[in-house]
Amino acid sequence: MSRVLVVDDEPAIVTLLQYNLEQADYQVVTAIDGEQALNLALHEKFDVILLDLMLPKMDGVEVTKRLRQEKISTPIIMITAKTSEFDTVFGLELGADDYITKPFSPREVIARMKAVMRRYHDDDGPTSMAAKMDHRLQVADLTIDQDKFQVKRGNQSIDLTPKEFELLLFFAKRPGKVWSREQLLEGVWGFDYSGQTRMVDIHVSHLREKIELDPKHPVLLKTVRGFGYTFEGQP
Repeated sequence: MSRVLVVDDEPAIVTLLQYNLEQADYQVVTAIDGEQALNLALHEKFDVILLDLMLPKMDGVEVTKRLRQEKISTPIIMITAKTSEFDTVFGLELGADDYITKPFSPREVIARMKAVMRRYHDDDGPTSMAAKMDHRLQVADLTIDQDKFQVKRGNQSIDLTPKEFELLLFFAKRPGKVWSREQLLEGVWGFDYSGQTRMVDIHVSHLREKIELDPKHPVLLKTVRGFGYTFEGQP
């Protein structure tokens, strides 16, 4: 049974999510503020975290930041009433895997949860993180360890978020092909985000900052103007 941490300071939302998730056979743990959520996520194992953006004591952005600093890679879906690009982008930049805006339907939340959990815990999806094979992928001078989820350039380790690792692995396994932003959304994020292509640009930009020697003049992860992105490193 998958364990879900639901974090929201609105009792009605907590009750709604807990009831529907338990009906769908999820084990639910709840928290009503950021400090409680952080403590639970640091000391207990969850398959996914549903995290409200606006929380007492510590907001969802800070909780996400602290968890990623502590190398907790549990998928995080941010729940927010805000719709501005800044709030969405900021949460994703810190390591959230997805976001959903209020009001929402429980069915939509469960669908999003299944998508992120499939990428991290199953081995059925096309971009699964839980690869069963014990091997490394060498691309140019990058070494991608698919079992340990580690990347090195030469002998230097590169610290990637789970989503950045997944995006790099997606590109590295398909060198030379040009991918549109919509195709990357579907292939890496698991389903169509209906126009949220800015999400792709953000993650590509951050990935370049970490894997390119000169991010302003990339030699591996290149932009194909008018089309999307391509990865030119050869395995």
